[in-house]
Amino acid sequence: MNIIQDKIKPLTKDSVFVTFVNEKYGSHERNTFDIWLADSENPTPLVIYIHGGGFTGGDKSKYYDCKDWPRLLEAGISIATINYRFLNEEPYGILASLMDSKRCLQYIRYNAEKYNIDKNKVACSGGSAGAGTSLWIAFSDDMADPLNEDPVLRESTRISCAGAFNTQSTYDIFQWQKILGIPVTNGSEQQLLIARAFGFKSADGIDFEQKTDIRKELDFLGKMDKNDPPIFVFNKQEGGIPTTQGEINHHPLHAKVLKEKAEKVGLEAVVYAPGIGIEDPSGRDFVDFVLDKFKN
Repeated sequence: MNIIQDKIKPLTKDSVFVTFVNEKYGSHERNTFDIWLADSENPTPLVIYIHGGGFTGGDKSKYYDCKDWPRLLEAGISIATINYRFLNEEPYGILASLMDSKRCLQYIRYNAEKYNIDKNKVACSGGSAGAGTSLWIAFSDDMADPLNEDPVLRESTRISCAGAFNTQSTYDIFQWQKILGIPVTNGSEQQLLIARAFGFKSADGIDFEQKTDIRKELDFLGKMDKNDPPIFVFNKQEGGIPTTQGEINHHPLHAKVLKEKAEKVGLEAVVYAPGIGIEDPSGRDFVDFVLDKFKN
């Protein structure tokens, strides 16, 4: 184990935490993660943080000063923060980024003894792209491949719960027009964004609305059912008509439609979207939520 003090500051004034830095979970140069291990002789729960950046930027260091971390570590919960390839890198598209995060989860599970992790108590959380990734993992059926030659890929991808901050409701972007009430798939700029999200370099001559296979795979809203893990959602943006891409991507109506689908299928969901009047009556924050899910 490496004790790192020059790269990552202690999370509380008087505490030093054992940390692995830039652990490799795959072959791509961005397939790395950092992990802070809670002080425990017994295997600990884990929260994996996935950074945002529109799948075109960002870094795991975004979370180094996360205000939730001291509470989690003091409660005996370990923390990882991960990098993944961007959508403009082979094999291209959002799905490639999602698959990297999936593999990182499986890699940590495969090496659970090394990291002293309880494989049955793992959560994913993130903001924006990291939020959507966490929900995609949460709502996908178990992606373990028991017969794969790579033992990492035999590991389960099911998690205990997920946290999503400033999230999208689905990566089937053609559904956003109905969700937000404005056209978001018209025009050359929007078409190019869809092309890149779907894994194409150009939108020329392609009817992306007919790409039903990739739309279905990216539609984590459609994947949600009652057997999925509980979710915590917080979209802090104001309501109203979005005028920028950021407002479109993070609109509180994304949180609203996730809440409505969860209620329909019978899935536990703590949802906050104060810009449109949605507040969870429990008043729980994300750490409270995670502690509750890991207590048994």
